[in-house]
Amino acid sequence: MHPSLANSAKGAIPLHAVRARDAKAWLARQKRSTLVTASGFAGAAGALAALPDARGGIAAWVLGLGERTDAFALAAAASHLPAGTYRLGDVPDSCGGANAALAWLMGGYGFDRYKKSAARKARLVLPQGVDGEEVSRIAENLFLARDLVNTPANDMGPAELEAAARALARKHGAKVSVTSGARLSKNYPLIAAVGQGSDRAPRLIEFLWGKAGAPRVTLVGKGVCFDSGGYDLKPSAAMLTMKKDMGGAACALAVAGMVMGAKLNLRLRVLIPAVENSVSGSAMRPGDVFASRKGLTVEIGNTDAEGRLVLADALADADEENPDLLIDIATLTGAARAATGMELPPFFTDDEKLASDLTRLGLAVQDPLWRLPLWRGYEDTISSRVADLNNNPAYSYAGAITAALFLNSFVAKTRRWVHLDIPAWIDRARPGRPIGGEANSARALYALLKERYGR
Repeated sequence: MHPSLANSAKGAIPLHAVRARDAKAWLARQKRSTLVTASGFAGAAGALAALPDARGGIAAWVLGLGERTDAFALAAAASHLPAGTYRLGDVPDSCGGANAALAWLMGGYGFDRYKKSAARKARLVLPQGVDGEEVSRIAENLFLARDLVNTPANDMGPAELEAAARALARKHGAKVSVTSGARLSKNYPLIAAVGQGSDRAPRLIEFLWGKAGAPRVTLVGKGVCFDSGGYDLKPSAAMLTMKKDMGGAACALAVAGMVMGAKLNLRLRVLIPAVENSVSGSAMRPGDVFASRKGLTVEIGNTDAEGRLVLADALADADEENPDLLIDIATLTGAARAATGMELPPFFTDDEKLASDLTRLGLAVQDPLWRLPLWRGYEDTISSRVADLNNNPAYSYAGAITAALFLNSFVAKTRRWVHLDIPAWIDRARPGRPIGGEANSARALYALLKERYGR
């Protein structure tokens, strides 16, 4: 269990949390709350106040929740309370229990590879009925994904992403294989094409875990370690966060870590096409045509639509095995962000039960997703006059949908397939969620897999 969680409540200081509308009445019921009231505490979100005891010490702390209760509000307390052990007092159900424990751990996260921060020593007594190992496992893998996304591209290229995947696989006894060089060009030509402009060699990273006879689940994560846009160069402002373009791979690794740590009853396969989309004399050009693993030819209408190319080859490979469930996760389109924002990633599937379950479980674990349609009426927009497909739709709208339809062209056998178009990024800070990398959908997907394949 994570060291920030405690089993013993001996000597623990109560931690209360109140909504702004309830703060005045709540304080009126507390002993020795005059100083807190006089200090101006009114339950504003993130505000902390200490309630004194009869000897001048601290009897309890109270956290303000504001007008709307954030399920992970207690992260704000975890990051600001002094060293000590705390236990839940009066806390709304929505931010108590497992949410409280996870929030506490999330509040302690900081990306400190290049800039060290002070260690936080506040501990929370594990709420009754909460599985501390489970919460710790979820947080550990969530932080793994955040660290990978937050690491700049000079220290997180295809080789470093491979090393991270190998380390996770080694921890859980998974078998790793990597395809690169001539074998990559022959078997995964689109992955090779996207990566050919960089001197950091492209590769397909794969690992397998679980019993051979168990239900087969395959995760495919987009691993574009930096996306310049290629010859269709991105504007400088759009390039500033392109270290996050491997966020789909980071999220897939986070889900895999949760699944393997929980020892779910499934045979897990993870595929990560790891590339860098660079500009050079050997980079792919607009108008080039490449074959794909599936045999479909693809015209490059835009070199900045590279994510769907690397996913296409990986999905074609995954589909050949016809798994019970195929999930791909990618930072694929700006259109997805325009449609649903940074905090509600869209997903696409034809499976009604899968769609219903993902929506329900995403809400249940506070990791929401929103279904968008795989509208077949737009399929003609990804056609090409010189090849089977064009990676740049001949339509200026519905970009997230047309990208999903492009990917769907490479999934023929698998009945249960879902594509998630995530930002892998937080653009406005909230408790436990600092600006930077995020494993959007990882907890929702884990909840789905646990429900379907848990023991």
